Amino acid sequence: MTSATTRGLAAVCAAALVLASACGSGNSSTESGSGGTRVFAADNGKIKIPAEPKRVVATGYAVPVLIELGAPLVGISTWKRGIPMMSAEDRATYEKLDKVAGESAAETNYEAVAKADPDLIVIGVPKPVLGDLNMKRLESVAPVVVLGPASPSDWRDLSRRQAEAVGSVEGYGKAKAEYERKAATIAAKYKGALAGLKFGHVGGYGKVASGTFMREYARSWGTNVAGDIGVPYYGEVKEKRGGGTNVSEYPSIEKLSESLGEADVITYTLEPDGTVGPAVKYVLDSDLWKRLPAVKAGRAYGIRYTQAATYPSALKTLDALDQALAPLLKS
Repeated sequence: MTSATTRGLAAVCAAALVLASACGSGNSSTESGSGGTRVFAADNGKIKIPAEPKRVVATGYAVPVLIELGAPLVGISTWKRGIPMMSAEDRATYEKLDKVAGESAAETNYEAVAKADPDLIVIGVPKPVLGDLNMKRLESVAPVVVLGPASPSDWRDLSRRQAEAVGSVEGYGKAKAEYERKAATIAAKYKGALAGLKFGHVGGYGKVASGTFMREYARSWGTNVAGDIGVPYYGEVKEKRGGGTNVSEYPSIEKLSESLGEADVITYTLEPDGTVGPAVKYVLDSDLWKRLPAVKAGRAYGIRYTQAATYPSALKTLDALDQALAPLLKS
């Protein structure tokens, strides 16, 4: 859907962790006399959930986050886009877990969800996609918290909330701190090289059959991690309609010069294996692309791992950015 058991924690420590999460975040609270439940503020309202979930089903954006945190997962949706960014250990966990849904919300197997016998279901899809789900049927199995992104860069706060839902805030905090340290180091390295430059980005979801390409602005899929190291993407969407449409658009290929002609540097999305996907190849093969000032100046750089949606996977994006932008340090 599109959109490991917690190790070695004694019961008292787990309870303390849950209470700290509830008090510190403002998103959940322990309910007096509730017998091991708490109230959690999710996208679908305030939901009574187990204080310490033991059997969790996760879908969509919640899948990679909860795998990385070692949450007690008993079923997940597929998450093919994230497989190339998983560690060997996380990949093994992903492969062995029962798949109770596919890449889209409409591919949910309700019988499989029920068979997994969860005590908590975490749905990680955007609100507009919820119409494809039979929420009442899911709620008849276990408490359901919906925690999905409203925009591409939301994965930071979203992963925090998903960690809080399953009581794994400690692991989240460590991952966040590691990412922020690395981003700060790379930002300092490139501060002088990036000064005064205007960046543009070509995304990987253009519609070749329609003759369009994907232009991404700041805080979009292909640019949000780059923004954390100070890469300055210029411009904005002409018509904002919410979600991803606020930070990306699909001009016709004839508009390539108009859209990216002012860019000093252009970045573009690569597939995780470093190859150029069909939507981006369509742009790179265009004569208009070859005439762009940034391209003629040799300042067009492909970036891998732009689909990262967790702090550990975004570490790979930071490494890819550091490698791709290295020529700017020599100019």
